[in-house]
Amino acid sequence: MRIAAIVEYLGTDYCGFQIQPNVKTIQQYLEAALSEVANHNVKIEAAGRTDAGVHALGQVFHFDTTSVRANHSWIKGVNSLLPKDIVIKWASQASDDFHARFCAVRREYQYLLYCSQSRSAIWDKHCGLYPYHIKLDLLDSILSKFIGTHDFSSFRSSECQSKKPIKEIYEIGYSKKDNFLIFKFVADGFLHHQIRNMMSVILDIANEKREINYIDYLFDVKDRSKASNTFSPNGLYLTNIVYDERFNIPTLNNKILA
Repeated sequence: MRIAAIVEYLGTDYCGFQIQPNVKTIQQYLEAALSEVANHNVKIEAAGRTDAGVHALGQVFHFDTTSVRANHSWIKGVNSLLPKDIVIKWASQASDDFHARFCAVRREYQYLLYCSQSRSAIWDKHCGLYPYHIKLDLLDSILSKFIGTHDFSSFRSSECQSKKPIKEIYEIGYSKKDNFLIFKFVADGFLHHQIRNMMSVILDIANEKREINYIDYLFDVKDRSKASNTFSPNGLYLTNIVYDERFNIPTLNNKILA
């Protein structure tokens, strides 16, 4: 039997989602809790492998089990065994051909940016900090440059394991709320560190350290060393993942500061 689930977590105190030896990861805690509820060892497959410090409002994963449990029993039982910064939001039986990673058709991340000269004592671990001036009238033009299919070699980590650097961005935009900017990125998929590297480039141009044609240059040169530094993981959230309707995985429309 295959079970699909949606999990929310605060990634601050974890070394990313994917299980690794001798460090705390989200997968480690999920598998331990699921194994106890299922009464056998459980291995999970997730839609995305978020980095250390990156959060999620709508991470999707699946696992196979021989144990029969009601949906609410999976949710309540597993949550009772998880740390308070990891929470199962939904679980249900899925078809055997469902795969949380390979069946995803759209992935959405949001980035929460705090625009202030000083860090926030409350939001520090939950947002990226940018203490410099941002020309908001430039942002729409900057973001539109990323729409469509591009080679993101200049925006990928040297540790990226993806076979192809080409991704299609369907939607990219931002909204403003008080001292916060909330950026939204929707694509068929993302490379390792892609959004954090894009954020640095976006902000360098919005601060007028770079010209807008810097983005075209980076697409052409396909060289990570030519791009800006990788931005903070603190404000990055995996928010929503979309699947074909036949899989019956709910689209929760999660939003930061909704």
